[in-house]
Order: sequence, then C-alpha cells, then structure tokens
Amino acid sequence: MNIERTDFDHPASAALRKAQQDEIAVRYETPDSEPGVKPSAADITVFFVAFEGDEPVGCGGLRQLDDEHGEVKRMYVRPESRGSGVSTAILHRLEDDALARGWTRLVLETGDRQPDAIRFYTREGYTRIPNFGYYAGVEASLCFEKQLLAVDPASATVCEGCE
Repeated sequence: MNIERTDFDHPASAALRKAQQDEIAVRYETPDSEPGVKPSAADITVFFVAFEGDEPVGCGGLRQLDDEHGEVKRMYVRPESRGSGVSTAILHRLEDDALARGWTRLVLETGDRQPDAIRFYTREGYTRIPNFGYYAGVEASLCFEKQLLAVDPASATVCEGCE
C-alpha cells in the first residue's frame, strides 16, 4: 500500500469521495445528511489517497480550523479493503501531517449510524466531545477529538511541541 498526497479534485479522490457519499446516503436514507459546509478543494488543507498498486482504496483529508486545530474530513476505505489496516495508515498519516503543521488537536464528526467508524476512532484514541460548530444541535452527529503529542525520537519520550 502506498499513501500519496493528492489534490482534493484528483480523479481517485473524487471517486472515493463519491463512493463514501453513496454509502452514507444508503445508511441515512437521504442523499445529503451532512450538516454544515461540505469540504471542497478551497478549504481542504491536505488530502491523501491510499493505493494498492494502481487501485485507490481509501482516502482522508484535513481542514484547518485555526492555527492549532484541524478537522478530519472524508475518511473512507472501500468495503473490500476494510480490516486490512488502510484506515489506520491514512489516519496516522493525517495525524503526522497535522503535527508537522504545529497543530495540537484534531476533531471530527461522524454519524450515529456508523458504529464501525465510532469503534475505529475510539480505538485510535479519539474521545467523545460535545458537538461543535455546524454539528451543534444535530442529534445524528457524534463529535470526537484527539490531543496530538509529538514524539522526540532522540529521547523516545512523549513531549508537546517536539520537532
């Protein structure tokens, strides 16, 4: 598997995002269940696609919220590649990118009909927080956060703000 930084509008990115939206539309029984502003090439800070050979199998991006915080957007792995470590690899790549930008926290929103996503994010160290921003007051939305800590490889200790 190879994870590549791509444009949000790259054909592989667009195909994966469409597959995600199609799956969500079935789960929520509506073609548009996302509250708030949909991510776009103009507001996505970075976007990654995981490839197995030439085949795009998963994606995820970050939207900058302020100088120290970002939001995980459009995490998706094709059903046939789930359980193979693709989602974990993408999320770790996003977290590494966030740390390189000096961000100290990532937040995200998922829906109450996505128990697999909830289990995944919880397993990866994300904790439930009150709904924020556009998701405040949306019953079907569940929001999570993770405080990011950099690891200083020279001392192998966890520290905030290490390079």
